[in-house]
Amino acid sequence: MSDIGGDKLRGHLEGLVLSVIEQAGQAHGLEIVRRLERAGEGALRLKEGSLYPALYRLERAGLVRGEWEGETGGRRGARRRIYQLTGKGARALAKSRSEWKQFAHVIGGILGGAT
Repeated sequence: MSDIGGDKLRGHLEGLVLSVIEQAGQAHGLEIVRRLERAGEGALRLKEGSLYPALYRLERAGLVRGEWEGETGGRRGARRRIYQLTGKGARALAKSRSEWKQFAHVIGGILGGAT
């Protein structure tokens, strides 16, 4: 399977991030990247430089709520920003899933693939 990244992710990244946060309950940026890569079975290539602007857009839009962790929990390094899905984010995710299903159905029908 070829890598999926860059242009192939454009337009889908925010929905993918919302989905990961929904599944995790809450997550920090690096955890989101790792979960996406694991779910993508090695084909999904996401750079942190793409993720953080998406998280900031989602937060500004009120789709996720980000809070700095209180303490580092004994680990070394800086505090992390922890993201949670908001009610508005859950509605946006449901809409994104619906749009994706319709898109996959139409494109699959044209290309002859199973949907």
